[in-house]
Amino acid sequence: MGLEEKLPSGVLLTTVEKLVNWSRKTSMWPATFGLACCAIEMMTSGGARYDIARFGMERFSATPRQADLMIVAGRVSQKMAPVLRQIYDQMPEPRWVLAMGVCSSSGGMFNNYAIVQGVDHVVPVDMYLPGCPPRPEALLDAILKLHAKVMDEPLGPKRAAALAESGHRTELIPSSVRYAKKK
Repeated sequence: MGLEEKLPSGVLLTTVEKLVNWSRKTSMWPATFGLACCAIEMMTSGGARYDIARFGMERFSATPRQADLMIVAGRVSQKMAPVLRQIYDQMPEPRWVLAMGVCSSSGGMFNNYAIVQGVDHVVPVDMYLPGCPPRPEALLDAILKLHAKVMDEPLGPKRAAALAESGHRTELIPSSVRYAKKK
C-alpha cells in the first residue's frame, strides 16, 4: 500500500478558483454593441453555421446589467464614447471587453477627429481581434482565447496582487494582434 492515498471512484478534485473560473467561462453572455459592418459578422457568428451557442453564448444581452462580455464591433465615434463607457460601467464585475475589427482596435481607415483611435482610450480591452471586418471564425477563435484567459484569472484582489508579485502572467493577447497607436 505505501504512502499513497486511495480515493473512492467518482470523487472530483479541483480548486474553488478553477470551478468558479470554469463557470464564468461557460456562462459568458455578450452585450449587443454593434456599431458598423463588424456587427454583421458578429451576428453571423450567432447563426446556425457558426453556432456560438456551443459555448453557451447564444444570448446576446440587450441590457448591460446581465452581460459580462462587451464585444465592441465597429468604429466608435467621439459622441458614442461616453455611451460606451456608461454601458461598460453598468456591467457587473467581472467583465471583459473584446475589440472586434481594426476600427475599434485602432481607428482603422478613419484617421480623423470624429472617430476614437482605439476603444482602449475609453474602456480597458482584454482581447483585440484584427480584420476589416473579421470573419466569424476569427471571432470564435478570439472568444476561445478569452476563455483561456478567464480560466487563469485569480479570485480576489489579494490573490491577484500575489500572482502579479510572483511574475505570473495571465494575459494571452499576442503582440502581433495589437495595433500601434497613430500619432
